[in-house]
Amino acid sequence: MDLTKLLNKEQYEAATTVEGPLLILAGAGSGKTRVLTYRIANLIKNLNVYPSQILAITFTNKAANEMKERVRNIVGNEADGMWISTFHSSCVRILRREAEKLGYNKNFAIYDSYDQKTLVKTCIKELNINDKDFDERYMLNKIGEAKDNLVSPEEFKKKHENNFKLNKVADLYLLYQKKLKSSNALDFDDLIYKTVELFKKNPEILEFYQRKFKYIMVDEYQDTNRSQYELVRLLADAHKNICVVGDDDQCIYAWRGADIRNILDFEKDYPNANIIKLEENYRSKANILNAANEVIKNNCNRKSKVLRTNNGLGEKIKIYRAYSDVDEAQFVASEINKIIKEESKCYKDFAILYRTNAQSRIFEESFMRNNIPYKIVGGLRFYDRKEIKDIMAYLKLINNPLDDISLKRIINVPKRGIGDSTLDKIQDFASSMEECVYSVLLDVDNIGLSGRATSSINKFVSLINSFIRKKDEVTVSKLIEEILQSTGYLAELQKTNDIEDLSRIENLKELVSAAVDFESYSEDKSLSAFLEQVTLVSDIDNFDEEAETVVLMTVHSAKGLEFPVVFMAGMENGIFPGVQSLDNEEEMEESRRLCYVGITRAKEKLYMTSAERRIMFGRTVAYEQSYFVNEISNDLKESIREGRKSLNRENFYRKENVYLDRKYSSANESALDNIREEKNSDSDKLTIQQATPGKKVRHSKFGIGTIVSATQNGDDIKLTVAFDRMGVKILMLSVAPLEAV
Repeated sequence: MDLTKLLNKEQYEAATTVEGPLLILAGAGSGKTRVLTYRIANLIKNLNVYPSQILAITFTNKAANEMKERVRNIVGNEADGMWISTFHSSCVRILRREAEKLGYNKNFAIYDSYDQKTLVKTCIKELNINDKDFDERYMLNKIGEAKDNLVSPEEFKKKHENNFKLNKVADLYLLYQKKLKSSNALDFDDLIYKTVELFKKNPEILEFYQRKFKYIMVDEYQDTNRSQYELVRLLADAHKNICVVGDDDQCIYAWRGADIRNILDFEKDYPNANIIKLEENYRSKANILNAANEVIKNNCNRKSKVLRTNNGLGEKIKIYRAYSDVDEAQFVASEINKIIKEESKCYKDFAILYRTNAQSRIFEESFMRNNIPYKIVGGLRFYDRKEIKDIMAYLKLINNPLDDISLKRIINVPKRGIGDSTLDKIQDFASSMEECVYSVLLDVDNIGLSGRATSSINKFVSLINSFIRKKDEVTVSKLIEEILQSTGYLAELQKTNDIEDLSRIENLKELVSAAVDFESYSEDKSLSAFLEQVTLVSDIDNFDEEAETVVLMTVHSAKGLEFPVVFMAGMENGIFPGVQSLDNEEEMEESRRLCYVGITRAKEKLYMTSAERRIMFGRTVAYEQSYFVNEISNDLKESIREGRKSLNRENFYRKENVYLDRKYSSANESALDNIREEKNSDSDKLTIQQATPGKKVRHSKFGIGTIVSATQNGDDIKLTVAFDRMGVKILMLSVAPLEAV
């Protein structure tokens, strides 16, 4: 295999430097997956390294599967002997073999975010902690942060014993871990945390894996946190053949623990490391790359590199300053339709990127009005739907009867007459006996429940026992079908003609299809393997690049993807960059890296849009155009207004009840004097002049609300109003009993 014909000079050097530590600084679109693929192929084909001696770690299943397939296309079935997987999947694989060393059974459950919240609520209640001061999200964030930094519950307790609030967190952390262990369960953060603990407590196990993995490669190294860093360090300590690939300019996950110092300080950890920069971009046109370079150069904490390309200049970046968020969304929709008509593009060629998921609504409404098919990445996941979580809870309990969280979710689903008071008595009895709930249910006659409750529980236990006996005899898909039929879950949904219930039935059929699909490609077809795969899946793993739809997603979700045409929306100070970034240099640098990631998703065309006013949290606000747009030189961008008439600024701000915070705008003082909130009107009936977006109104039946949009409808005005208690309503101004507030 002659790599000189397959790779450019820098790529070739990266693929053939295999001994000792290596840092590959791979700019956006520079072919890092290609480099890693051929580096692995070079080890196997040219250097005769056993595939089982290679460990390649990525951050998503999608990336792992893509790399595995590419390697297989080059070296054949030998690739199957390699470990190419995510951090979490690799750790699960190790822990399935070694869990007993940590006091767990090998069929341990992996708790998702819902399970974690349920368990934390239980702990908060048991410890009599005021949940108004300590909600489950805060507690889980602190526990996750501790695990990411390899801080045990005992260490956390000792460190914070003099801090009232964090001492309460420490108590909960201790109980939370105790209950996880008694349920034979690990949460997502535990997968890496416990693997590091395993290695540190069992040197012989660490030595085994150090011998096994002679060559280690880590993709997206800039996104690693402390526990991931330590895991890699331990595994690579024997041979030092560690290759990390990343781009410090794309480190955008500090909010979930990523430490940019891991990549910036690589040479300090490995003084004899080689450093290779991949700066030739194969994705984007030159104007797009130059814009990205101009934005990111304003960051101080970065390694110097400049992307270049031979793809030609391409079009200038198009800057659109809309009058409102509605106008912004309508502009995007009209541009999509225009480009499709004039340039024969497909809907899948377009992506709308924004900083927060909440920004998607206005685009959804616009796309529906314009008949543009779209898909949101990052909305409610399939496996987060109630009916799916119910059946998954059955599967988790069948696989691991120690799992109290799953049991309590479905013990009365569908309804069996086992109420909360009965369940509380069972839980109290189990706690007093220091046993899991299912063990107590097996001998329910000793708890002192009513005859009716005892009978219902015995039927439930009999049902679960029958499933447990079948789990190793039938496929996962058949087991799911058996659960749906035998529990009466499906029959209960089929009783009604409710559209929502019909949709749930379709989702359950899709779950069966997912299991059939799993059985068709997975070597390990066990229930444990299916549950593991479902738990570790992410939104982006399910992204279908071939679906004929426009994609709406956050910039975070778009990392690693590319599109011919990209719209970066909401480019305003206070949104992108966000409010917190404006007073914090570190957060501003991360926001700038996020902007750099967004820009470099575009291959041919890039639009950066903003609005002079938009509704946020029920009020109309006006933010200036983003600093990041201004950091792009004028010769790389062009402003487009489509010849629309400019607004009378003073009248606009007075009329539209705009809130403009000095902190987010550099508007001059005279303009600020013209901006003020409209005072409450004394008029009984809402007038045409008052019927503007952002206006607070009162309806005699629906209560207080905010006008979202107002459009001409013949001689009348059609209002869309978001009511505080009654949701969104569409009303006609002439007949609706609305008053100005």
